[in-house]
Amino acid sequence: MWIVAIAWMYVALMMALAEATSTQGSVLGAIIILLMYGVAPVSLVMYLLATPARRRARRAAEEADWRARQTAEGSDQADAGSLPAGDGVASERKIP
Repeated sequence: MWIVAIAWMYVALMMALAEATSTQGSVLGAIIILLMYGVAPVSLVMYLLATPARRRARRAAEEADWRARQTAEGSDQADAGSLPAGDGVASERKIP
């Protein structure tokens, strides 16, 4: 993916250089060629090609956030686990 972008920018740079050094060309034309034939298309293509990676990263971040919320959720009470309390309150004895 990167080799195509580098080659594309090289060709656009050579086109702009040829425009700038030509007797009938201008530096403004070279800048426009570099922007319109080089920077704009390459940035668009690279953005579109990186979409699956951004989607994977977003899903991984959402899953990590979900897992963090699952492990952090609990009660504010001190003994609110899933096991019963250790010692209960002793019942009152009747005086005979």
